[in-house]
Amino acid sequence: MTDVARRGRFAVYAVSIALLLAAHEASAADPIKLGFSMSLTGAVANTGRVALAAQKLWESDINAKGGLLGRPVQLVYYDDQSLPANVPGIYTKLLDVDKVDLVVGPYSTVQTAPALATVMEHGKVFIGLSAVNINSQFHYAKYFSMTNAGPRPNDVFSEGFLAVALRQNPKPATIALVGADNEFAQNVLDAARKNAASAGLKIVYDKAYPPSTVDYSPIVRAVQATNPDIVYLASYPQDSVGLVRTINEIGYKPKMIGCGMVGLQATAIKTQLGPLLNGFVNYDFWLPIDKLNFPGVAALRHGFAVEDVDRYNSRIAANR
Repeated sequence: MTDVARRGRFAVYAVSIALLLAAHEASAADPIKLGFSMSLTGAVANTGRVALAAQKLWESDINAKGGLLGRPVQLVYYDDQSLPANVPGIYTKLLDVDKVDLVVGPYSTVQTAPALATVMEHGKVFIGLSAVNINSQFHYAKYFSMTNAGPRPNDVFSEGFLAVALRQNPKPATIALVGADNEFAQNVLDAARKNAASAGLKIVYDKAYPPSTVDYSPIVRAVQATNPDIVYLASYPQDSVGLVRTINEIGYKPKMIGCGMVGLQATAIKTQLGPLLNGFVNYDFWLPIDKLNFPGVAALRHGFAVEDVDRYNSRIAANR
């Protein structure tokens, strides 16, 4: 059994035991409280509001079916305003004042990291929703990650991106690495450096920018001056929008650009940017249901791209 599977089984057991004990000690009329912070305003609000809508749909569906363990479910949440500094206080309040039965994570890696530290102090089980690799240094046994990036979340962003990039003829030789100075960007950039080296790519630019950045022109022009074949961007929603707009305004067109740009998956941001997104190669999410299974999707998922990624991953593993 893998470490991820062990952690998953432990988390399920722990949550089940906690809820069973709570059900035994509380009356059937008392709700099971699930607490979290969510970015409903600020830079990450586009994705935070979508996440909350999904959670509220779950709450409604579960309660319509009779709740959990014969008790209704109640979501208890507060707006962290997309500011990591607000998160510890929110989780302290959830655990010490609201007395929630279970805490789950905020939407993003940057907000989940300070939440984990607070939950650890209370010794509680914690379920992260989409955070990338925040437990790599803590090794907290009661943390369970629901990220869809798999057991190697740092690596997969650049692996697929570089596998596609290396299909070009002539093959790219240089790469620029650009990312925000936050947990998510720096985690995936660390892996990108290793993967770029294994792919034989020379890194000609490698710098981080402050999360408070609003003018991306100096960053884009500095990257442009090094003339890389590939540009790997690791950004958060507000940064992603600013970078896309600036790159279009400057007219910068490397052979390939994108990869780890959070926020471009949100319908609101896609609608806002429209054709400005043309030319960017980025990750997205796909749900295999009939309504989304239009012509070409299966070929993309099961065809040459997957084979190339498998070959690339084998080469990366052989060089480690």
